[in-house]
Amino acid sequence: METNRWAIVLAGGDAVRPELAHRIPSDAYVVAADSGLAQAQMLGIPVDAVIGDFDSADPTLVDMARESGAAIHEHPTDKDATDLELALRHAVDAGYERILLVGGTGGRLDHFLANALVLASAELAPRDIEWLVGDSRLMVVRRHVDIHGSPGDLVTLLAVGGPAVGVATEGLKWPLHGASLATGSTQGVSNELTGDHAIVELEAGTLLVIHTLLRSEV
Repeated sequence: METNRWAIVLAGGDAVRPELAHRIPSDAYVVAADSGLAQAQMLGIPVDAVIGDFDSADPTLVDMARESGAAIHEHPTDKDATDLELALRHAVDAGYERILLVGGTGGRLDHFLANALVLASAELAPRDIEWLVGDSRLMVVRRHVDIHGSPGDLVTLLAVGGPAVGVATEGLKWPLHGASLATGSTQGVSNELTGDHAIVELEAGTLLVIHTLLRSEV
């Protein structure tokens, strides 16, 4: 099992902020989900595998990936899973315990919500899951996470799949001490870092922790 290396899943959509792009490990196993090949080109990252039905990928980029030695896994257009979910499954089947998604919105609300819920699904537990999108970093947290940023950065906590129990925080403007957050609760929305580091912990359940960089950092 590849327990230490990251698997990077590149999806289509807007490029991530440079301040977040530096978090992408240089030695990772890289999977492009269809038009995620364009994301790879923007970031200058070679890919190890390409997954999808190729309805939105640039054929030239697909050929370039094939010629560079990437494994090409083509799926039919009519299927029961998105290209992104297939790419995530590929990373799981390859034995990776740490998965970082980059991109994946493209301005569509349905894609954004579907991607967030896939990342928090039981199928991917208990792997370390993160998502870099736009100016934000989303983490799927089931026990503990450390957040590094700047004072004033926004941090939102959202329970998914049921209540998050025993939620405790350090380093946030409005701390939580053993709180229970129900799915749909806005209690954890738009908190702020008071310094350059914060901690979020919980006893049971699943949280989506979203760290958004200050606009002034652009």
